[in-house]
Amino acid sequence: MKKVIFIVFIITILSCFTSKELVSNPDTNTDDENTNPKETTLNILSLGDSYTVGHSVCKTCRFPEQLKQSLNSSFDTQYMFDLKVIAQTGWTTTNLINAIASENITNNNDLVTLLIGVNNQYQGKPFSLYETEFPELVQTAITAANGDKSNVVVVSIPDYGYTPFGQKNMETISSEIDAYNNFAETYCEQNNITYLYITDITRQGLENTALVASDGLHPSELAYAKFVERILPLAIEKIE
Repeated sequence: MKKVIFIVFIITILSCFTSKELVSNPDTNTDDENTNPKETTLNILSLGDSYTVGHSVCKTCRFPEQLKQSLNSSFDTQYMFDLKVIAQTGWTTTNLINAIASENITNNNDLVTLLIGVNNQYQGKPFSLYETEFPELVQTAITAANGDKSNVVVVSIPDYGYTPFGQKNMETISSEIDAYNNFAETYCEQNNITYLYITDITRQGLENTALVASDGLHPSELAYAKFVERILPLAIEKIE
């Protein structure tokens, strides 16, 4: 009889230990599902011309792609970034306006960049055309950015006068590029829109040939990386 009682006692103790193990087993803790933040996708829209599409550099070398990569690294798993680029080599403000109309873009973008005007200058378009169409494009960018102008970054026009292609007419090109950039900067200041000046980077193109792409005209991957060094802090601030 004593032997039977002892066996029952041992079984009871073992049952208690097993129950405790089941309760404390981390595999059964459903709270773990909430320990990692859920990824949220944020949208970037980049509008422009050859300087945005990245003529003569690889797709991931252009500044919008480098910006996207840098943002992914900065926010780690908190956010994912989706990029849409509307840009082509040779586009003027008129071309970009027409392209946007045909694209039927969404208005749920968390960040919009705009870099346009060099082809107005290069093709000898009347400056008054830029004075009319640049503000229109800025307003389009604001609409695309959920109607929030604080989510828009206007980037200054690079100076191709400091490239092998343009150096013979450097003085004229630089003077005209300055006129376009001054108008854009003044408009942005008057309307409280972020304006980022990167033209000085491209004006080092003759002394630092690594800043110029293989075609002797457009910015290189390195130049675009320097653009992103300046854009990134602004983008992070806007997204946060």
